[in-house]
Formats: sequence, C-alpha cells, structure tokens
Amino acid sequence: MSTRRDFIRTTAQGLAGLGAAAALPEVASAEVVVGAARVAGFPKGSGFVGSTSVATGTGLFYDPACLEHVVPPASSGAPRPEIAERLVRIMEVLNERGLVDEMHSVAPLDDPMPHIQRHHTPEHVAGIRQIPVTGPLAELAVAGALGSVDAVARGDVRNAFCAVRPPGHHANNTGAEEGFCYYSNAAITARYAQRAWGYEKVLIIDWDYHHGNATQNAFFDDPSVLFYSTHDWEAYPGTGDPSLVGEGDGHGTNINVHLDCGSRDIDMLRVWDDALDPAVAAFDPDLVIVSAGFDSRQDDLLGCFDVTDDAFRRMSRRAMAYADSCCEGRLVSLLEGGYNVEGLAMATAAHVETLLGG
Repeated sequence: MSTRRDFIRTTAQGLAGLGAAAALPEVASAEVVVGAARVAGFPKGSGFVGSTSVATGTGLFYDPACLEHVVPPASSGAPRPEIAERLVRIMEVLNERGLVDEMHSVAPLDDPMPHIQRHHTPEHVAGIRQIPVTGPLAELAVAGALGSVDAVARGDVRNAFCAVRPPGHHANNTGAEEGFCYYSNAAITARYAQRAWGYEKVLIIDWDYHHGNATQNAFFDDPSVLFYSTHDWEAYPGTGDPSLVGEGDGHGTNINVHLDCGSRDIDMLRVWDDALDPAVAAFDPDLVIVSAGFDSRQDDLLGCFDVTDDAFRRMSRRAMAYADSCCEGRLVSLLEGGYNVEGLAMATAAHVETLLGG
C-alpha cells in the first residue's frame, strides 16, 4: 500500500509537471509539498491513502427523465445552454469508457419534498412546483442527491456521482429559476446528511466557474458547514467577495477564492494548497460534498478559465484524500454547470474515473 510520503511526492511531481511547467518558479513544488503535508496531519483515519472503511465502489445516480427539463429562453428569445445534450453526452462518454459498468446504480430518495421544504420557503417551493415538467424534475435531482447520501452512509458505496439537471447552487428563495437552478441541491444534501445520518460537519467544495451564492447564503453563519468556492467574482451572479468569510459562529467557515479570467490548472490547484488544505485539516468533516461544475474547464461557453481535465482529476483526488483522512471516504458529487457539451463530458469522465480509483 502506498504511504503518505508516496502520496505527497506524487502530488508534488504532478503539480510541478502541469502545462507550462518549465515556466513555474521553483517554489511551486515546495508549496505543494507543504500543502499536502498539512493535510496529512489530520487527526482521524489512516491518511491520504487507504482507509479503515470497508465500503468500496462508486455509485451513480442518473435518470433519463432529467433530459425532459427545458430551461426557458432568455428575455431576448435566445436559447440558453443548459440543455439535455449535456447529460446525453456525459452518459455516452461514461458508457464508451466502460465506467457505467463499473459503477453501482443509486436509487433516489422516495420523498425529497420534506427536506426541500425545510430548506426553502413555502413561497419558493410553491413557485417551483407549478412549473410544468421542470417542477417534478427539480425534486428528482434533489432525490438523487439524497439517495446518494444514503448509499454512501450505509456503506453500499464509498462515493457517488449524481448526473442530474437542473443544477442547484444558485437557487435561493425567489420562487423562480436562478442561474438555471431551482432547488439548492448541495445545501439540501448537506442538511439531510446532518439530520438523517448525524454527520455533524460537512465540507462543500464548489469548483464551478460561477460562485455558489445560494450555498454560501445557506451556511454563512453556520460553523457546521465549511463552504469553499473557487470562481470568477466578476461573472454571474456577481457574488463571492473573498472578504466574506462567514459571520457569527460561522466566521472562518466560508472561503471564497476569486480566480482571474485565463486562470490555469496551477492557479486553481495552488489555492487548494494555500486556502483549503489547512481549513479542512482544522475542520475535520464527516462528509464531503462536491458541487462539480465543469464550466470552469477551458473553452466553456459561459466561462473563461483555462483549466484542463487533468486539474479535475487532481482536484477529485484531493477531495477523495480529504474524505479518506476524515470520514472513511464518504463523498457525494453533484453535477452543476458546464456548457461546452463535449468538454463537459470529458471533464466529467475524468472526475468519475478518479472517483473509481482510476
């Protein structure tokens, strides 16, 4: 079995070997080693590699009904890019690579509505439920996420990926769609994990190009949820000020990291070392949730980062390492954005391959 030292060495070599590695200063590799070493000092578990858990395998929640959801056109009449083909191509690529055959089907929770109602206002729920087709499908997306928590918590699988639409991290309480989102999937999932399974502390990692404003708003004063978001602060929805670190008892558990347009793999990964590693080490979560938005990938229609699939592999591996160190590998990943259909599928496959241990 690999040792922590092996993992730290591998991580350092991997980051130093990114893209324009020759242009990186010598300090980059040293920063990576320091960051990995901080996380390796977690008080629980057996470290980055290995776990005392007997759970194995990766769950998959997918329901073809999600393809029926249609986002209304913009006020100008122009179509919007949150389309069914996103999931169609994801599933095609996962099947082409044999990944679906390696995964375990996850059943949705039978009735997600009580958990949605605990999080959203009655007015918001009423507004969403009256939307034809999409209202029930927004509930299905939540049901898949909650069913995935159940599967991970029972030990049926070690981790799970939810190929769902609509996404959720912009959904506050307006009674309507916000940024393609209807219910706050990740936030509802975190609360469900706490109530249903007694997980006291939940880490949410949001690597979408856009700030997960609704997730932040749900836990801004709550010390039981550590929210970490990398995003372009100047993009929709215009939130994500890095100075906002939480308030009251939640001070320090909200981490916003702005990345400039054109940011590359090394930029995305370095802030994990600098900001997220020490925060997770101190927080010691019982469950890891990933808001997996792949519009942070290069060539996305709605993003301007230059992040490659390799970075998504590395971020996935690091998120799994947190889960291994703290909570017997428990991790649930929820699809958020990603609007270059082919790019989204490639990045998702890289993420899923990593969850499977590839």
